[in-house]
Amino acid sequence: MKHDVLIRLVNAFGVSGKEMEVRNLIEKEIKKHVTNLSTDKMGNLIAHKKGSLKKPTKIMIAAHMDEIGLMVKNMEKDGKLRIAEVGSINPVVLLNEKVIVKTRKADVKGVVTTENLSSSIDLAGKVNIQDMFIDTGLSKKELEQLGVHIGSFVSLSPNADIIGNGKIISGKALDDRIGCYILIEIIKRLKNIKNEMFFVFTVQEEVGLYGAKTSSYLIDPDMAIAVDVTDCDDTLQHGSKTLGGGPTLTIKDAEMISNPCIDDRILAIAKKKKIPIQPDVSDSGTTDAINISISKGGVPSAVLGVPVRGLHSSSGLASLNDIDNAIKLLMELLKDPPNVCAT
Repeated sequence: MKHDVLIRLVNAFGVSGKEMEVRNLIEKEIKKHVTNLSTDKMGNLIAHKKGSLKKPTKIMIAAHMDEIGLMVKNMEKDGKLRIAEVGSINPVVLLNEKVIVKTRKADVKGVVTTENLSSSIDLAGKVNIQDMFIDTGLSKKELEQLGVHIGSFVSLSPNADIIGNGKIISGKALDDRIGCYILIEIIKRLKNIKNEMFFVFTVQEEVGLYGAKTSSYLIDPDMAIAVDVTDCDDTLQHGSKTLGGGPTLTIKDAEMISNPCIDDRILAIAKKKKIPIQPDVSDSGTTDAINISISKGGVPSAVLGVPVRGLHSSSGLASLNDIDNAIKLLMELLKDPPNVCAT
């Protein structure tokens, strides 16, 4: 299957702070294609491709490995597992969803519910995370024997699938396993490079963009691009981002205005190569690019993404064509990067 690696990435367990399974998967895919590979103290996976120039531009391309999830905050006598959010989740999308509680001994399956929902009583009013618990069908003692404890990480169940006549991927953790997949494909395809390339698979983006902060300080790049996803709003009357309309170029988000020189080069490449692209101006959210851009003395940075319907849910939707076009764009950009300028 052409997108088999993407399916495996989406299905992998990788809640913020517990990214090891994703990191191991990526490492196996790219280790033969890079000059060197290392994991820093924070847990970021850093892949380096050495360039041929004597005075190369040092380029950092980042995608985060972690996904939103849950954590066990209390274990009640009857086996109810009370939960806390890891990252930003709309509680509505959690109701009656299957989850996995990760322990050293087992992957414990359960369902997120409430006392009323569990008893088939209509829900009245707004439901919040404090009303919810995970029902595993096990007692507290049985859960403890399986290694479940306060602080256990919880992921939405793996459910990746190709739908829509083979053009759409559906599943949890599209944010940002799509970005990880794009980096993997570029690492495999990019040959005979002139500049120094650092492909960084970051940790803990969903809880504070922390991996990007530490890795960019370590690498000290000359320019950077964060590869992430963004909300697809084409179901709204005045939406600006369409599924299948091409990758997105974030001009501005809630925290950052991207570098115009990099943006202009990406737009020029898209026009020349006839690759569809969707400029994105947003008042909400941000990416690893903000922490990279303010590292040390500052790093000219941009954000290339893919629109996703149902972002931060158990069943997001993204276009495989948008993903493939993002790869094409980045390949062209990295072959001939711009001379970066101040904003």
